[in-house]
Amino acid sequence: MKNTTVLKNQSEKAILVTKGKPSFLKRFLREFNRGKYVYLMLVPVVLYYLIFHYWPMIGIVIAFQDYIPGVGFFESSWVGLKHFTEFFNSYYFWRLIKNTFLINFWLLIFGFPAPIILALLLNEVRNRIFKRSVQTITYIPHFISLVVVVGIIKDFTATDGMINQLRDLMGAGSIPFLQFPEYFRTIYVSSEVWQTIGWSSIIYFAALSNVNPNLYEAAEIDGAGRFRKMWHITLPAIRPTIVIILILTLGNLLSTGFEKILLLYQPLTYETADVISTYVYRKGIEHSAFSFATAVGLFNTMVNFTLLIIANAISRRISDNSLW
Repeated sequence: MKNTTVLKNQSEKAILVTKGKPSFLKRFLREFNRGKYVYLMLVPVVLYYLIFHYWPMIGIVIAFQDYIPGVGFFESSWVGLKHFTEFFNSYYFWRLIKNTFLINFWLLIFGFPAPIILALLLNEVRNRIFKRSVQTITYIPHFISLVVVVGIIKDFTATDGMINQLRDLMGAGSIPFLQFPEYFRTIYVSSEVWQTIGWSSIIYFAALSNVNPNLYEAAEIDGAGRFRKMWHITLPAIRPTIVIILILTLGNLLSTGFEKILLLYQPLTYETADVISTYVYRKGIEHSAFSFATAVGLFNTMVNFTLLIIANAISRRISDNSLW
């Protein structure tokens, strides 16, 4: 009887709490009023993405049309998957997939761990002046104009450039590197690593700053050296950050910024340098094949989106770290 009375009282209290609970609209208005200035700061960012990222997505429909600029989206004739089929059956399909994948694969192998290694090494440096100097020097290439960077690469790899001058001193002879397809990926990947290693390491430095110093002191008491402290304390501490960056990188495995390749490559190196983004540029801008270029770009986006979902699912299953 006593238990029944207690349960009845608890039920009545639950009903009273439920009745007294404010509605979703009231809670939202209350929260919005509390942080209205923060939400107002968010408005320009939301508008930017709506106007420049989501609104232009309407143009995806031209991938399924024979688009004519003067006619417009809704009057151009529909052709379904014609442009996709044309791309899949073209001579360039496998070459573009191969080139795009290999360039990004080598960037993943050499470019992804480079900033992590730099951050770990500089984290062990005790001389602040040396540490800050190295950080500054490695950051600088990120702020150099891409056109200037490409100009430097061309000067260094020219027949009378510094690299060939060193080769001449050793009796190896000069090579016009940018005219040979077999050297393009090496030049692109190595220059990309040099250009991004410092800037990409910032996020890892931020993650390292959150590591509890007491953990290192406890490890020293237990007799752990620098390598063991790095392996058992530092790396596990930044592992979630590494996983998130890796997922985002894998999601862009078939996306390569076309600006640098566009400035570096030439018809002689198309065999290894031509990627999906440069092909879309040539077909869409130079040849005015808007529908075909949109279809190729949409295919590339869908593949990247699929890779992102797969990488996120694998990461969530293996390491319990994921984007969502």
